[in-house]
Amino acid sequence: MAQEGVAAAAAANGATVVEKSVTFTAYKPQLIVEAQKVGDAVAFYKDVFGATETGHSLYPKRKADQELPHVVSAEIKLAGATIVVSDVSVHSGSNVKTGTVSALLETDDVEVAVAKAVAAGAVKVEVSEGEADGGVKGKVTDPFGFSWIFVTPVEKSDKEENKEVV
Repeated sequence: MAQEGVAAAAAANGATVVEKSVTFTAYKPQLIVEAQKVGDAVAFYKDVFGATETGHSLYPKRKADQELPHVVSAEIKLAGATIVVSDVSVHSGSNVKTGTVSALLETDDVEVAVAKAVAAGAVKVEVSEGEADGGVKGKVTDPFGFSWIFVTPVEKSDKEENKEVV
């Protein structure tokens, strides 16, 4: 049914209708940072959030006076998710802006997460208790312009845990 709607919209826009289905194998959010800041951003995420770097791409043309190669893109693992951190220069010619994503991280100690981020250069936006789910929420903006929201895990009631999925 949804396919029919997509096909009709494609036909109305003069696009070619593709009958073959597509399967996605991964969802990787991409954080785009200022030129030559990928290495700094990855170091921040490793130090503050305990992320691990799983790979990176280097800029092929580097200046002789640079001590380290310029990292243009890196993949990190954070809380079981893969995130791509990219240099805005990789997207030259587009109107990509930096710092356009908010991420939510669950933790048992929101105050420590906020304090650690602030100590590493983030700006504290807020810490509040008694949100709709009764938990604690803290929000910081990292040195690269991204908002990180720390929350305590939602405790499920016995009623919610025994709920049947229809």
